[in-house]
Amino acid sequence: MKIAVASQNRREITKHTGRCRKFWIYEVETGTVIDKTMLELSKEQSFHDSSPHELSPLDSVQVLISGGMGSGLFRRLQAKGINALITREEDPDQAVSDFLDGKLKSESPELGEHVDIQT
Repeated sequence: MKIAVASQNRREITKHTGRCRKFWIYEVETGTVIDKTMLELSKEQSFHDSSPHELSPLDSVQVLISGGMGSGLFRRLQAKGINALITREEDPDQAVSDFLDGKLKSESPELGEHVDIQT
């Protein structure tokens, strides 16, 4: 299984996944992470600047974890068979660990694109 985690700054989970170009890719076998690499997309390959009908380097992942995304991107990932999860966890490694342990809490996608939710 491959899990992608949006992480534009390489340290924290990115909240605006549509424009994110850097993703940690975790390769998992029998519930254990066996590899972690950074995938960097070109601007044209970002979700915001690409067509949902184009092939993407992220098409090979089964799960994408992010800190936020709109409902359009959420549906786009679902259509490609990718389980999109939105979390408040900021640490990529912890989010993957929580996912593998069945403990990752997933939020609902935002009602529209580019909506800021006040807390």
